Amino acid sequence: MQALGDVIPKIYRRTEPRTIAEVRRSLPRRWACLVLGGALLMPYMMVGVLISATLRGEAANLMLPAQVGVFAAVLPVVAVTGLFLPVRGLEVSAAQGLLGAHVEVPPRTERRAWQERRRTAAWFTLHLAVGGVVSGFTLAIVPFTMFTLALPFLGWPTPVLGFVITPGWNAVPWALAGMALLGALVAVAAGAGALLARLAPVLLGPTPGERLAAAEEHARSLAERNRLARELHDSVGHALSVVTLQAAAAGRVLDRDPDTARTALSAIEQSARAALEDLDHVLGVLREGAGDRAPQATLDDLGELVAASGARVRQEVGDLSGVPAVVSREAYRILQEALTNAIRHGRGPVYLIAGVRDGELRLEVTNPGRRDGDREVTGGRGVTGMRERVRLLRGDLEAGPAEAGWRVAVRLPLRSSP
Repeated sequence: MQALGDVIPKIYRRTEPRTIAEVRRSLPRRWACLVLGGALLMPYMMVGVLISATLRGEAANLMLPAQVGVFAAVLPVVAVTGLFLPVRGLEVSAAQGLLGAHVEVPPRTERRAWQERRRTAAWFTLHLAVGGVVSGFTLAIVPFTMFTLALPFLGWPTPVLGFVITPGWNAVPWALAGMALLGALVAVAAGAGALLARLAPVLLGPTPGERLAAAEEHARSLAERNRLARELHDSVGHALSVVTLQAAAAGRVLDRDPDTARTALSAIEQSARAALEDLDHVLGVLREGAGDRAPQATLDDLGELVAASGARVRQEVGDLSGVPAVVSREAYRILQEALTNAIRHGRGPVYLIAGVRDGELRLEVTNPGRRDGDREVTGGRGVTGMRERVRLLRGDLEAGPAEAGWRVAVRLPLRSSP
């Protein structure tokens, strides 16, 4: 399994521009994000101005909502609405597209956890508060700067903030003051945008609970894929081994014993059809998820497995009706792999024993040994797959050479124990 750090990417990446050119390119978008926060704050401010004017018995001035008292009063309301309104998706999009922050997209969940609600509310309040301040300064300073730049060229004295400014050189200090205010506004906007860009991954990214849920889901997905890989190896590998053996047998007796050849060809057809069904089942699970799965083979299908193998199998099978379904399914796959190895590498008949004794399912498959010219059998992925299945069921597996042959012996408890 991959390490957790590989599964879930880190959110603490560098979000600050490295050069002056990058600052220039990012500033308009970040400023737009701040203005968006101010726009989202406006309904709260207007309602606050209306309520304040009603309580004081005065007419509400909706064109001048930037009142410090109202601003401070509506922020708790913003925080409360951030707990319940579905604003996280909007804020993540704004942080990624406008702030340029590397915010990991949080996983979708059926129910919002309170930890995520609190983080989202904190970000929503911060975004609207900082955006409201910067937007207010923008609406005030930009027109003021444009006005002061025009003062030296006006042909008449103009009152400004209680002072009467005459045209010409007397108005130049006011123009410089307007430029200084505009520069300060740019610096404030840049700093506010950088602050939001740094906090966005922390407040809008996945919470520890969401990260844990994502890791668990990924682990379940990996386990399911490993299970499917084992099933493909066991079923398709068994079918191909049977097809190879029967095809070779049919080729040897085709001329002198057509009936035996037809029997071998029939076994090939059955094995190929079973492998195709297993493959179709696995592909269906991969396409549609692990929802509607086709019935899987169990020990009840052991007779069909032996018949389809085409090998000489001497069986001693007891009463298996009391074996639990999960144990029965895994035991079928274990026997399938053991028969595959016996057919592929053995000679002579295969001996199969299956029965229940002392609360355990006992399985044993032996064959006299490898064919002449075959290399020594050492197991491989098939034995590894059997060991994994046995380990999951808390059983025991013995697989190895025995009396010039190969023996697989398995003990599986019928009931799981801690």
